[in-house]
Amino acid sequence: MFLRVERLTKRFGGLLAVNDVTFSIEQGKINAIIGPNGAGKSTFFNLISGLHRPTSGTITFKGRDITRLPANERAKLGIARTFQTTHLFEQATVMDNVIIGHRLRTSSNLFDAILRTKRHRREEQACKEKAMEVLDFVGLTDVADRMVANLSQEQKKRAAFALALATDPELVLLDEPAAGINPDETEGLEELIVNMVQRGLTVCLIEHKMSMIMKIADRIMVLNYGEKIAEGTPEEVKNNEAVIQAYLGGSAIA
Repeated sequence: MFLRVERLTKRFGGLLAVNDVTFSIEQGKINAIIGPNGAGKSTFFNLISGLHRPTSGTITFKGRDITRLPANERAKLGIARTFQTTHLFEQATVMDNVIIGHRLRTSSNLFDAILRTKRHRREEQACKEKAMEVLDFVGLTDVADRMVANLSQEQKKRAAFALALATDPELVLLDEPAAGINPDETEGLEELIVNMVQRGLTVCLIEHKMSMIMKIADRIMVLNYGEKIAEGTPEEVKNNEAVIQAYLGGSAIA
């Protein structure tokens, strides 16, 4: 099993944000999590990535129990994450932002940096090469030296993808990657996500743009009020009465 959560529950005081959810992310596939606003989707992602610890339940990744591991340790194991709003250093260049991602895979310390040791120079070069590789993959080599603050929203999304990819992940969690961008830009990100999987990565995304999900997802889980109400292929989910009721009160999902 690639990544599996068993009976995952998260309470915030009296609020039950995620309630007894069991779900598997299939390796080499595009997995999607959908649901109305307030369904618990981002909280679920926060549990998988290690930003929150569950109240109960377990999370296993490639057979290892990671339920209590902090986010940085999960990242080292190969779990990368983007956010609804891009978490980038606006006054730094795209290149400098992306270089940070690969530092996860380096071992240089403050001593190395001060003395500019051979190890530090070697790893610094490796970070730059990795940054250029992923910027080329996401289509941002032409803005590598531009300040993030001067990018378009769509370019910032791609930069966030590049930062995640620079960590050398196996699983990439994308939290509403198409939020705030137009249909043409959305189509470009769809192609990028498909290319990521073709490259050998596994993707799990949260997204409100149903046309995008139905087009590229292999499997979908639906949350509503923190509970899993459906799971299956896009066609199965699209025609599930519980999903239709949760979203549109009885109207078909487009």
